[in-house]
Amino acid sequence: MISHGKEIKIFTGNSHPKFAEAVCRHLGLRLGESEVKSFSDGEISVSILETVRGADVFLIQSTCAPVNDNLMEMLIMIDAFRRASAGRITAVMPYFGYARQDRKAKARDPISAKLVANIITSAGADRVLTMDLHAAQIQGFFDIPVDNMLGTPLFVEYYINKFGSNLDDVVVVSPDVGSVARARTFAQKLGAGGLAIVDKRRQRANSSEVMNIIGNVEGKRVILFDDMVDTAGSICGAAKALVEIGGAKDVYACATHGVLSGPAIDRVNESVIKEMMFLDTIPYPSDKKCDKIGYISAAHMFAEAIDRVYEEVSISPLFR
Repeated sequence: MISHGKEIKIFTGNSHPKFAEAVCRHLGLRLGESEVKSFSDGEISVSILETVRGADVFLIQSTCAPVNDNLMEMLIMIDAFRRASAGRITAVMPYFGYARQDRKAKARDPISAKLVANIITSAGADRVLTMDLHAAQIQGFFDIPVDNMLGTPLFVEYYINKFGSNLDDVVVVSPDVGSVARARTFAQKLGAGGLAIVDKRRQRANSSEVMNIIGNVEGKRVILFDDMVDTAGSICGAAKALVEIGGAKDVYACATHGVLSGPAIDRVNESVIKEMMFLDTIPYPSDKKCDKIGYISAAHMFAEAIDRVYEEVSISPLFR
């Protein structure tokens, strides 16, 4: 039973309207009326075209490319809702940009993820709902509640349907040491036959040199599992090493967020990867095509999370 008596309203910016519409379909709601435009000098103009006074407002906006435009859209819309006396404002960010800048890697580095967290809070958000943060500690950068959902169950369901329940010849592979915990959890839930790690040494940003394969993948079907794919250099290099060094039979790959910037799609096309699956937290770039890339919808999971937040019941069952 809803005790607060507030009306629920869902809005979106321009980052991923199709995803917001899919969430609304699962909830049986219509998308809130708003207009987000840019002036000729690039300034963002926001108009909320219906009342939100006292409402439980959910703003769905991924801060994907163009990152700064989408981030500013979200901040200005949050401010508009706050000034229009919204009862509660939840920033629903399927993909949280700047998440990789979560620490000082060298002297005089900023911690941009913390700065973005501060700005979102200052704009007036009351809570954040997101998925597979690049670093779990980013939840602690916020002084408001953060629900960080996991995309693992969606991939587990997909691969069990694809390969069947007998996965003894399937090995889950972490593309680097930093993703081992994430890959281990996925392997356990999937019931895979093993876990392997690609040991690599990164020479500079967006490039890496594969050094060794830790674990046995010879003659196996392998699934490379990560939280995001940006330029695809690391994951395609890891796939090549798994075949040439490890002797893997088939290489599949999946990641929650398909950033796919720069030469990513060309690299996937030319790689040994048979199939690369993403969740639809970020829209597919419309300028290039790759038959190897597919998407699994996360809209129903976000819809259930929004419903649970609105109903003020536990959201933790979605994390299992």
